[in-house]
Amino acid sequence: MSQQIDDTKPFKRRAFLKSAGIGAAAAATIAAPAIAQSQPEIKWRLTSSFPKSLDTLFGGAQQLAKRVAEATDNKFQIRIFAAGEIVPGLQVLDAVQNGTVEMAHTAAYYFVGKDPTFALDCSVPFGMNARQQNAWFWHGGGAALLRDFYKDYGTYNIPMGNTGTQMGGWFRNEIKTVKDLEGLKFRIGGFAGQALVKLGVVPQQIAGGDIYPALEKGTIDAAEWVGPYDDEKLGFAKVAKYYYYPGWWEGGTQLSTLVNIDQWNSLPASYKAIVETACAEAGQWITGKYDAQNPDALKRLIAGGAVLRAFSNEIMEASYRASQELYAETIAKNPKFKKIYEPWKEFLHNEYEWFQVAESTFDNFMVRQLRMAANKKA
Repeated sequence: MSQQIDDTKPFKRRAFLKSAGIGAAAAATIAAPAIAQSQPEIKWRLTSSFPKSLDTLFGGAQQLAKRVAEATDNKFQIRIFAAGEIVPGLQVLDAVQNGTVEMAHTAAYYFVGKDPTFALDCSVPFGMNARQQNAWFWHGGGAALLRDFYKDYGTYNIPMGNTGTQMGGWFRNEIKTVKDLEGLKFRIGGFAGQALVKLGVVPQQIAGGDIYPALEKGTIDAAEWVGPYDDEKLGFAKVAKYYYYPGWWEGGTQLSTLVNIDQWNSLPASYKAIVETACAEAGQWITGKYDAQNPDALKRLIAGGAVLRAFSNEIMEASYRASQELYAETIAKNPKFKKIYEPWKEFLHNEYEWFQVAESTFDNFMVRQLRMAANKKA
């Protein structure tokens, strides 16, 4: 017996698919504005600890604002202010804490006068390099420890950039021995200044934009900032000739975005994710820019008359001993510092055991090869 074919079925299926497609498109048309409307329009202000002239540090905050705006179709806008436009660069934590602004971008060791524990969110003498600092924060327990500490200041912290190992700074005169440090008025930020006090240094905490006039007028004898690219912009070579390295107090200076915790908690989860992701991207931008720009900047500074010098072993070893004394004194009287420092120190030692095997061996080999090649050309 033959089977009868229903010619209407394909037509009905096609009609159904067509109508379903129209329905899906209509649903998408309706849903898209609804989703967009569910995202609140937010306008925040961020105060930086850095001047506009530093296109690495101040520029990093601009990158953050740009990415947040792009990711939210301009519904979440962050307006960036340089140091001094709302509050001085060293007062940005207070501005976040009391709600004057919602955010700040800064170096947390500026606030060691409140508590030396802040330095562990930035850099401390003979501490971690940039890679190790990143590893400790995200995978070594640092994030939980630091964020618990920041709660006492009504603030949520997010890493945003690392300068890498910094230079030791600009000096009017050569510094050959520990005795040469006695009475030296040195612009140096944070916890490291307390270690240098043990060697006779008189530390001065001065914001970036105010360093040059202090050095020019002789109010200070020496100053450190970051490295060749920023230092060239700030003009230190014009008023101090000797350029020392390394900045043993800043093996890897982590910068932070600080957010008022109530404002942070009020954000939708999607906006929180966008801010954290934008901070990570801006942080990579900052670190990459320093690594790309510092080599040529150093060459220009030397060509312009800067005299490059390494700190002597005597100074390095004395500084290390002074720093260890400072750590011992601090953990004895500050339980908050001790709570973070002890696991931090254990992680540090473990990292350097690993880095000496592969990373340092490779880097040292490459430096030797490049030097040999340069000598052959000469």
